[in-house]
Amino acid sequence: MLNFLEKLKFRKLLLFAIDAVASAMLTLTIWFLFDKADSHLRGVLLLLICIYAARLLCGIYRQIVRYSSLGAYMRLILADFLGGILYLLVATFVLSDKMSSLSLWESTALAASACLLSLCERFLYQYGYRYFSRAKGEKNVTASESEKQKCAIIGAGTNGYFLADELLASKDSTYLPCCFIDTDREKIGQRINGLSVYSPQKATEIMKKMGVTHVIVALPERSAARRQDLFDKYSKRGFKVLIYELPFSEESSTPLAAYDVNQKPIVREFKIEDLLFRDPIQINTKKTGAFYRDKTILITGGGGSIGSEICRQLAKFEPKKLIVLDIYENNAYDIQQELKLNYGAELDLQVEIASVREPDRIDEVMATYHPDIVIHAAAHKHVPLMEHNCAEAVKNNIFGTLHVATAAEKHGVKKFIMISTDKAVNPTNVMGASKRMCEMIVQSREGSKTEFTAVRFGNVLGSNGSVIPLFRRQIANGGPVTITDFRIIRYFMTIPEAAQLVLEAGSMAKNGELYVLDMGKPVRILQLAEDMIRMSGFEPYREIDIQEIGLREGEKLYEELLVKTEELDKTENNMIFIERDRGLSRAEVTEKLTLLEEAVKNGSPELVKKVMKQVVPTYHDPKEVNKNAEQTEEMKTSTSQK
Repeated sequence: MLNFLEKLKFRKLLLFAIDAVASAMLTLTIWFLFDKADSHLRGVLLLLICIYAARLLCGIYRQIVRYSSLGAYMRLILADFLGGILYLLVATFVLSDKMSSLSLWESTALAASACLLSLCERFLYQYGYRYFSRAKGEKNVTASESEKQKCAIIGAGTNGYFLADELLASKDSTYLPCCFIDTDREKIGQRINGLSVYSPQKATEIMKKMGVTHVIVALPERSAARRQDLFDKYSKRGFKVLIYELPFSEESSTPLAAYDVNQKPIVREFKIEDLLFRDPIQINTKKTGAFYRDKTILITGGGGSIGSEICRQLAKFEPKKLIVLDIYENNAYDIQQELKLNYGAELDLQVEIASVREPDRIDEVMATYHPDIVIHAAAHKHVPLMEHNCAEAVKNNIFGTLHVATAAEKHGVKKFIMISTDKAVNPTNVMGASKRMCEMIVQSREGSKTEFTAVRFGNVLGSNGSVIPLFRRQIANGGPVTITDFRIIRYFMTIPEAAQLVLEAGSMAKNGELYVLDMGKPVRILQLAEDMIRMSGFEPYREIDIQEIGLREGEKLYEELLVKTEELDKTENNMIFIERDRGLSRAEVTEKLTLLEEAVKNGSPELVKKVMKQVVPTYHDPKEVNKNAEQTEEMKTSTSQK
């Protein structure tokens, strides 16, 4: 990285020096040919000083010439115009005529000449770079034309142009662009950078004749629906679909983080996150960060998928102290080492190995650190395992939450944030019912000095035990990919999105409120499997089979809409809502907990489930729910997307 910065600084100085030499030559030429008066020379020098001052202020030398676009050239012209205005102001109001004798027309001509010289330098450099790069690539090829993957670029705009230009010029490029695909009628039939532009309707046949095997999406606008549409369209026609990580916007010529240190474009494969039926979530990090800054924060389950990401997000907000609590030391160790590597001594990080099922140990941790905020992410979450081990779900999820909440209240924690799930909405399994009971515990803490809140969201892509890692393993093993039911749908968001929304919701929450995150539209698991198979370079059903194995115990075909706007209150973030749910009193919740405690202590799994249905009135039999699933709004929404 240091070498790259030094190289970048050298390039800036070199560009400045070339401009300065050209200007000096221009000055000497004018002086010798037209007027050798000292006052005239002083005027020329003063004008050039004003022009270069304006260029520095406008950031002209912060740009990389090889990526300069029309916007960069216009900025150079504007800077020189401002420099000319500055010269006229200085010459008119500060200096005498004897010290600067350039007339208005002379100064204008000289400024225009200096600008034209600088533009010519940049044009020549860009042309020379491309010409010699291509010539060098022809002589010293690391990947010959026959070995390169032929590709079509979707989007014949600025981004597509620069991608094609870079791929054609680079000797190390894996891809050889053959054509553009665009919907703009003015571009269709034209040539850009030597490549023809075709309409999507005619492109497929032409691409196959050319031997194109890859399609690269290089559009500045990439909504979730647009990504899905492009991926489906071209992957089903046998093309490998890739994404171009945009190095700059349409308006700017300044490369962004999408470029590596060698300033090469990044072309990557589609990730499953790119195909979510939802656009990226916007988070108010400034306001959220201010809430967590200089606070002592305890995260239970801090080594898990969500807990560890919450730790990463919190570390950016400069907390006073971060305490990771987890029963599984390997996970806790991993996040500890990661945060130490990234932040070193800047982050006061502590790790405690403890179980939320042990109230004395939790009390000890709280007494030691006196956290300001507790984020409770520790829980058993696997539906089939909890159906078989339902007493463990009650002990860990329900009584674990009770122990952490009680200790937080006892030791003056200011805010307690519990992470819940969409499976708590009219649950059909023990895991979902246990999380609903956890919500009741949180909502029952009326009159407490600690503000208690719960945040409810759906499935998280790539989390431990989720369907994505399972599908990846099955595809790697050659299939089949197994789905419990081809009709099943779920809501998804990425791990960073979930963690960020939890933190933002927690920062705005008040006592007893249940926050609900908008998960967007539901995703059909069958389509998810088909997409993942295509991303891996295989054809579903032909090369990798997909099999239906039947619903598991406690599993329902759909998770109910988390966000029904007529039943929720809005917040300042349009992705976060407040559930209008009246909490029970402490006495009512205590009565339910007593029943559960007796069932766990003395009863069989059947008794635990029976009591669970008694204390969670919304607990339904999955068969009853699945019987009418096709008529629900959730299933209809999912079907309409296909």
